[in-house]
Amino acid sequence: MAEKDQIIEEKLDYSGLVKFSDLYEYTHSWFAEEDYGVVEEKYAEKISGNSKEIDIDWKCTKQLSDYFKLELKVGWEIKGLVDVEVEVDGKKKKMQQGKIKLKFKGMLVKDPKSEWDTSPGWRFLRDVYNKYIVPQRVDAMEDKVKSDVQDVKEKVKAYLDLTAKR
Repeated sequence: MAEKDQIIEEKLDYSGLVKFSDLYEYTHSWFAEEDYGVVEEKYAEKISGNSKEIDIDWKCTKQLSDYFKLELKVGWEIKGLVDVEVEVDGKKKKMQQGKIKLKFKGMLVKDPKSEWDTSPGWRFLRDVYNKYIVPQRVDAMEDKVKSDVQDVKEKVKAYLDLTAKR
């Protein structure tokens, strides 16, 4: 079985105006530009009156080498999303208002294909490999996980701040 270590967890809370479809597309495009594959593991929408609650779980993966893979999980929790009409640059525009919580988890997966997991001897060699042969590469990969999680969080935060100021 592949060895998966959680490296970082970040949260982002936002309350205010947003065009949810644009935020969704912007976030998805960030992962595409960074060569991540995105799988939507969950999409649940609950409507009560004119308000929506949406829960989304993404699993985003990026193969770095035969031995290392990055896995980022993004959990979306949207509450009280209601349609509103606002004026932007002198034009009326449909947007939504609500509370958005995003949770980003970054994991480093070692031996994602479980090639070193066929016997206890190979598992021992994998542990020796991780601890004594490639510890600097493991550290570099962990830094990459941290930087990607922090980068996507900051980009989404900047996008939301820009949307709110218009």
